[in-house]
Amino acid sequence: MMRPSAAIVTTMVLLSAALSAAAQTYPSKPIRMIVPFAPGGNVDITARTVAPGLGEALGQQVLVENRPGAGGIIATALVAKAAPDGYTLLMASSSVMTNGPALYPKLPYDIVRDFAPIGRVSMVPLAIVVHPSVPAKTTKELIAVAKAQGGNMLMANAGVGTTNHLIAELFMIRSGARMHLIPYKGSGPALVDLVAGHVFAHVDQISSALPFIQSGRIRAIAVTTAKRAAALPAIPTLAESGVPGFDASTVTGILAPAAVPRDVAARLNTALIKVLGSAAIRERFSALGAEVQPGTGEELGAFIREDLAQWIKVVRQAGIKVE
Repeated sequence: MMRPSAAIVTTMVLLSAALSAAAQTYPSKPIRMIVPFAPGGNVDITARTVAPGLGEALGQQVLVENRPGAGGIIATALVAKAAPDGYTLLMASSSVMTNGPALYPKLPYDIVRDFAPIGRVSMVPLAIVVHPSVPAKTTKELIAVAKAQGGNMLMANAGVGTTNHLIAELFMIRSGARMHLIPYKGSGPALVDLVAGHVFAHVDQISSALPFIQSGRIRAIAVTTAKRAAALPAIPTLAESGVPGFDASTVTGILAPAAVPRDVAARLNTALIKVLGSAAIRERFSALGAEVQPGTGEELGAFIREDLAQWIKVVRQAGIKVE
């Protein structure tokens, strides 16, 4: 049996000592929080809601940086390859953590192997929303309108492989109402075009769609969770509307590169739980239609593994294929 050379052992010891020393002084400079989507969407709003408090708890500024594109793959790959020192974090959503990996088995990273879960942030229901010009106020009416247009009705999604996209595909498969999906670089740009009437339907997180729903600039048809959303109590679920089998939401959480020192990950989690325990932050998320869900990194890791397995099964059963 071959033994490692003295040089390799020495290098490993020095590297371990260096990481330990760095962890003890962490953080000593600003931290980047990468958002894999454009400004204005649910994930961006979530990051900008918690970043100031995290910075205060850690004693260093947390800078939010948007890196949209490829349904979150570009930003996620960037963080996976970043130095595992706790200075580059990913504000991830279900689309990045489970939906995308379920659709794309050959990503440039392994969402389980290449990341260290720091902690869960929130859960947000999604809603099917339409432009006011669409002559539909119920799911049944929307299905009828879409079928009448023979699949030509334009429906936005936040990007290929996102939660929005996957749920939209499932809705069309379960309802039999095909629409023409238009991918965007995040919910923000998709909502802008929906409000402007360039597209006519969208599946979006309530946190980003709520202001437009409340102002009457778009209309909510149904929510995709098993229970009605507290922020939209008058809007029925898809199951109540005759399209069974839906209980989907967007979970957000913070990830770091896999080899981040455990004490750095623990400090980040402690800071995150402190921020999410703030009454002001809870009220802010509630106003956005989101539910704060603080927890350990281990709990977030378990969610990722379980939800990924579930969506892989759904993708196969539904026959969803993305080129």
